[in-house]
Order: sequence, then structure tokens, then C-alpha cells
Amino acid sequence: MSTSSPLSEILQLSIDERIRLAQDIWDSIAAVPEAISLTEAQREELDRRLAAYEENPDEGIPWEEFRKQFGLT
Repeated sequence: MSTSSPLSEILQLSIDERIRLAQDIWDSIAAVPEAISLTEAQREELDRRLAAYEENPDEGIPWEEFRKQFGLT
């Protein structure tokens, strides 16, 4: 059995590997949005952003395009 902690093992990964791991962890959290509790302030901010999007749906860019622009694919 390994005596090293998961964090020490993660820190041995390359930066690219750690970024990918962080993305994978975030994606796994986002897959179950009902498990995430929000504060009232967070809920209000999401409502504000949704309203802004609905007013100007062409203003932003799709998530996949963002990922390509920043080399996250």
C-alpha cells in the first residue's frame, strides 16, 4: 500500500495533466447540478446572467469555441 497522499501524487503530475484532472473533476461535479447548493447571492447572479443572455444571446461565444481559443480541448 502506498504511503503517499493523493495530493502528493497529484503534484507529481505535469501541469497539463493536473489541468486535465481539474477539468475532469469539475465536469463530474457539473454532471449532477442538483447536488450543488447555492447561496441566495449565487442564485441571483445566475438569474442576472441568464437574463443578460436572453437579452443578447449572440453576445457571447459557445463553450466549445472558448475552449478552442484557450487551448482547453
